[in-house]
Amino acid sequence: MNTVAVIDYGMGNLHSVAKALEHVPGDHQVVVTSDAEQILAADRVVLPGVGAMRDCMGELKRLKLDTVVKQVADSGRPLLGVCVGMQAMLEHSAENDGVECLGLFPGTVEPFGTDLRDPLNGRHLKVPHMGWNQVDQTMPHPMWKDILPDTRFYFVHSYYVQPAGPEPVAGSVVYGFPFVAAIAKENIFAVQFHPEKSAQAGLQLYANFVAWDGQA
Repeated sequence: MNTVAVIDYGMGNLHSVAKALEHVPGDHQVVVTSDAEQILAADRVVLPGVGAMRDCMGELKRLKLDTVVKQVADSGRPLLGVCVGMQAMLEHSAENDGVECLGLFPGTVEPFGTDLRDPLNGRHLKVPHMGWNQVDQTMPHPMWKDILPDTRFYFVHSYYVQPAGPEPVAGSVVYGFPFVAAIAKENIFAVQFHPEKSAQAGLQLYANFVAWDGQA
């Protein structure tokens, strides 16, 4: 039986993620854990996250899980980042006066700012970006299997990722301007939206992760 480890560092709606993963088809066991050995022994690993980046990285480092995540990334086993979990995979976040992140992808995490406007009508847009929005699949990938182009997913965030180049961009979304909704390289896939809050499309993405062998 395959094991999916959801990393518990006190910064995510972990049990919602675990329940969604348990709900999808497949011969797999889901464990929510902060134990390094258990994470490194798992067949697949999820790095979830909500909240402030300084707290996120602080807890990962305190528990020595930052090193564990990097080891998983280097191992070739499938690794999924969700929301702040995705943002933590970049090099640096502007949140909390600047935070050094995991550096799995070159690039930064930036704020939306206070004057975000709809490009069609100039209407002022609220921050955080909260609610359903359409994701453009910009890269063919096994994680998009059986998910229709331009499917809507559920977002809640005030910061967005800005990769150093276009190569890892797997999905984009528009809220005031186009920005990155998903990134991918080798055995890593990460999304800004919350699959566990995204109804059937989100469950399909988790099902794809449970079946994914880590090859793009």
